Amino acid sequence: MSTLSTEIGFELPKGYVGKDGSLHRAGVMRLATAADEIYPLKDPRVRNWPAYLIVILLSRVVVKLGALEEINAGVIEGLFSEDLAYLQDLYNQVNGLTPRVVTVECPHCGRGHQVEVEPLGG
Repeated sequence: MSTLSTEIGFELPKGYVGKDGSLHRAGVMRLATAADEIYPLKDPRVRNWPAYLIVILLSRVVVKLGALEEINAGVIEGLFSEDLAYLQDLYNQVNGLTPRVVTVECPHCGRGHQVEVEPLGG
């Protein structure tokens, strides 16, 4: 019987700087559940500012970041833009929301091209 890996480790490009000045880069993200996608839609911060959705989503699925005891919306808000973009991309990849891209070589001209590939059974 195969097992499903529900958590993935990551390292932020820049890192989160804690209140004490310590840098936190290594972390763990878990797969999102339906609740992770639905409950934030009820949050008044998301209703008033839809772009805030990713902050709430990431605060639910990032389960570890360096030595921080808790990951909450304030931590995600404090990330550098590059780190937020990195986590958004990772979220989309691990939850199957990003098409797979592979590089193929044209047999006629020899040039490389990137193409999207549907997952098996997709």
